[in-house]
Order: sequence, then structure tokens, then C-alpha cells
Amino acid sequence: MADDNNASDFADDETGGAPAKKGGARNGFVGLLKWILIAVAAIIVIVTVVFITIGLTKKNGNSGTENFSVASEYTSKREALDWYTSLDQINTNTDEENPATIRIQVNLGYKKDDKAASTEITSRRVEITDTLRRFFSEQTANDLKPQNEEILRQNIKDLLNDTILSDSRIRDVRFTQLDVTRQY
Repeated sequence: MADDNNASDFADDETGGAPAKKGGARNGFVGLLKWILIAVAAIIVIVTVVFITIGLTKKNGNSGTENFSVASEYTSKREALDWYTSLDQINTNTDEENPATIRIQVNLGYKKDDKAASTEITSRRVEITDTLRRFFSEQTANDLKPQNEEILRQNIKDLLNDTILSDSRIRDVRFTQLDVTRQY
């Protein structure tokens, strides 16, 4: 009996023992068409959600880029400079009751390819070094803290442009070394 049941599972009276196939090609096409329609519907839903989200953010005044803003000093094109790096290292003390020792190396930036500036800075190198030594000896250790460097650079630039240089201008001042050592 068990053999009769197994035989009837695999046999079909009309096909002579072969399994029955009902609309094979047609069922495959319908299944494929079903999956294509599901994919198209999903794409339509995703695109709709994206457009609604973009529309709402623009309506609220948020373009999505405010969180990634960069300061204009980093995005604006900075002028390319030539650098005078041959000034002597300056060693002096601060102007305090308990003075700190200062060791500093200053570089001067001037307009690119400005031969007159290069020549004038070179010819006035001793005066510039002496002026810088005096300038730093009039400072306190607090004046020379890293958070004050921008003020120091601006003051040095103004000092040298106003008192020493006549035919050219220094555009920027940078420190390659600025050591302040307190003596206790």
C-alpha cells in the first residue's frame, strides 16, 4: 500500500507518469513581471521621499550645508608670498621682574617676485634684527603666549613697515621658533 501511495504522487494518468506542468512559461513571466513592478514601486517611493525631504529642508531655510561651513580665512585664496628666512635667531629676556628667556626665529613674507623687497630686507637685515630684539625685550611672558601670536605678528609687521622699510612692504610675519623659558 505504501508503494501505491508513492506511485500516485509521481504519476499522472494523462501524461503517463511524468509530473504535471501547468502553464510553466506563463507562470515564470508573471513572477518576473511581479518582481519588476515591486522594484519600480520601491524606486518611486524612495524618489518621492527624497524630494519631499529636500523640499521641507529648503522650505525651513536649511540647505544642509550650514553644518559644514568653513571659515573664510581658509576658503579664500591667499596671496602667494616669497619668504625672507635669513634673519638671525633672536635671544633676549622679557621685560618683567623675574624675566623669562626668549629664543625666536622670525620669517618675513613679501609680495611674490618682488626683488625690491628682497633687496631692501637684505640691506636692512641688521636694523630689522635689532628692532625685533628690542620689540621682544619689551614684552612679557604673557604677551608671548600662543593665543597672542596673531597680535604679535601684526605688531611686528606694522613696526617694520612703519619704521624701517621705505620702498617695500612686509605682507606677513611667521615664527618658526618661539620659545619662552621661565626662570624660577
